[in-house]
Amino acid sequence: MKIALRSKIRTFILAASLFAGLGFVTHATAQDLIWETFLIDLNSNTARQLGSLGGGVTDAQAINDAGQVVGSYSLQGSAPGAWDHAFITGPDGVGMRDLGTLGGNRSWANGINGAGQVVGYSDTASGMIHAFITGPDGLGMRDLGTLGGVQSIASDINDAGQVVGFSERAGGESHAFITGPNGESMRDLGTLGGNNSGATGINAAGQVVGASETTNGPNHAFVTSPEGVRMMDLGTLGGVGSSASDINDAGQVVGYSTTPDDLHAFMTGPNGESIRFLDTLGGNYSYASGINDAGQVVGFSSTSTSAAAFITGANGTGVTDLNSLVDPDGVWLYTALDINNAGQVIAVGLIPEPESYAMVLAGLGLLGFTARRKRPLG
Repeated sequence: MKIALRSKIRTFILAASLFAGLGFVTHATAQDLIWETFLIDLNSNTARQLGSLGGGVTDAQAINDAGQVVGSYSLQGSAPGAWDHAFITGPDGVGMRDLGTLGGNRSWANGINGAGQVVGYSDTASGMIHAFITGPDGLGMRDLGTLGGVQSIASDINDAGQVVGFSERAGGESHAFITGPNGESMRDLGTLGGNNSGATGINAAGQVVGASETTNGPNHAFVTSPEGVRMMDLGTLGGVGSSASDINDAGQVVGYSTTPDDLHAFMTGPNGESIRFLDTLGGNYSYASGINDAGQVVGFSSTSTSAAAFITGANGTGVTDLNSLVDPDGVWLYTALDINNAGQVIAVGLIPEPESYAMVLAGLGLLGFTARRKRPLG
C-alpha cells in the first residue's frame, strides 16, 4: 500500500491507495479544476472565501470549535513546483498566519485542537518529511520524529494533545501511530494483519480511526479502544475495501467503503458499532469526511446529474446539498471537508467549468480531485 501525502488528511489520506487497485481512480486531470476554499456558517447561511497568503491555492484541512482553520497555501501561486506552507487562521477563519517549516521548504497542516495546537508534516533541513506539532495557537513547530523510518505524517490531534498519523518503520512499512499528551512518545498501533496502516482521526477518549491492510490484503477501516488500544476491523458495506475518515467523542465513525457496485459513505453507531450506509444526493457515489459531536456528517456525493457537498442532520439523518443552504457568489460547493460543533463547515467550491463537471459525472471525480492535493511518500 503506497501511503499518499497531501490529502484531506482525515479523509482523503488513504483514498488513492485504497482503491487504485480496485479500478476506482479516474484518469481525469485534476489540474483542469479551478477551486476555492470557503468557510460556511450554518447559523447565518453564509459562505466566505478564506483567501490566501501566497496569492495561489488555499487548501484548508480542519477547523476547531473556535473556527480556527488550518491547511496549506501556495507561496508561488499554483504553478508546478510552487512551495506550500502550513497556515492557521484566527477565530471564524479570519486572518491567516504562516506556520513555517521544520527547516525545509514545505509544510502542510492537517489537524487542530481546541487550544489551537496544529499537527501536520513538513520538510526537514535534511530533506525528509516529518510529522510536527505546534504549541497553542500554532506557535512553535516541533518535530515528532518517526517509528524508525525516515518519514512520518500527523493527521489529527485531540484536546489532550494526543497526535495520530502514520510513519515509516525501519523495515519500510508504514504504520499508524498515536502519541501521548502534547505529542510525546510516538507509539506504533500495528495493523489488521497486513503490512501497512494509517490513522486519520482521534477523539477525546483517544479512540483512533483510519485504514489498515488486512491479513488477506484489502484495506479496511478500523477503530481502536480508548488510548489507541486494540485495533478493530469495521468491515465494509459489502465490497472489498473501506477507510475511516473521522470520529466524534461518542465514537461514531464516518468514512467510505466499496459496495458490490459503488463507493459509498458510511457511519457507525457509538464506539464504531454497526456500520451503515449514509444516504446520497441521488447518485451512486459518496464519501464522508467529517463529523461533529452531534453526529452531523459532511462530505461529497454524486447527484442524478452532477456532484455536490453534503451535510446531514444529527446522527447522520437526512442528507442536504450545501448549495441549497448558501450561495457563495455562484461557485458550486463540490465537497465539504470538516465540521465543528459551532455549525461551521470547510468546503471546496468549483468554478463550474465543463471539464470539471465532465470529471464529476464520470463517477469518482472525488479521487481525481484529490490527486491534485497529494504527493507520494517516498
